Amino acid sequence: MMQQGGTSLDREAPALVLSAALLGENNARVHVLTEENGLVRGVVYGARSRAGSALWQPGNLVKTRFQARSASGIVRLSGELLYGCGFRLLDAPLTLAMVQSVCVLADAALPEGEPCPILFAKTVKLLSFLGFDPAVSEREGLPDVVRWECALLTELGFGLDFSACAVTGATTGLAYVSPKTGKAVSEDGAGEWKDRLLPLPSFLMSEEETGTPEDWLAGLRLTGHFLARDAFGQRHRPLPAARERLVDRVARLAGQPNETPEEEGD
Repeated sequence: MMQQGGTSLDREAPALVLSAALLGENNARVHVLTEENGLVRGVVYGARSRAGSALWQPGNLVKTRFQARSASGIVRLSGELLYGCGFRLLDAPLTLAMVQSVCVLADAALPEGEPCPILFAKTVKLLSFLGFDPAVSEREGLPDVVRWECALLTELGFGLDFSACAVTGATTGLAYVSPKTGKAVSEDGAGEWKDRLLPLPSFLMSEEETGTPEDWLAGLRLTGHFLARDAFGQRHRPLPAARERLVDRVARLAGQPNETPEEEGD
């Protein structure tokens, strides 16, 4: 719940729409991501109108007004569109799957009411890129989605460490990640444990690389392992279906079955 001095709340801030669910005939329960208050859950009255349905679409950036009669009361949301990407993605199913996965992961994994300025900025940047030119994001968006998932893990306190080899200390030749510790391992350091480690795609070591569908799949399987174990497994919840659908789509692009990597390892 958003916290505000005094007994009432009335403020405006940019917010990313993460989800909107029908509440009665005309209203919606809407979850948004903000810089100052992180995940906020509220109600939008009249959200099922034509204008409201277009506004409260996952992935949209909305200048949102937050109102509540008390610090513990229901938050009422209203707003106007700052940037919309949903309508651009009707002919870009892969990009649409990326946006859906990002929004659902943030909605399901983040705690309510905790500031997340770094992740908020990264999420705005990512969704703006994905929605600006779907033809480009269909080709180049997946590496940024995987990098965002790494940022989400860091925000949740489960950050991965690609700074040096956990075995040799080398900072070059990093090719794997330990599924137990989340630390990088070099080709030399992997040794006979190579088959038990998770591949580390090179685009995670360089912002300039975009990789191939095979690399994207390896990246999603890497972050998916830690999301499933740490972010969701500790709460006895599966990864969201939207995220699994994205992996399935990328697996088909790579010509590989979508299999979950073994959880044992170095």
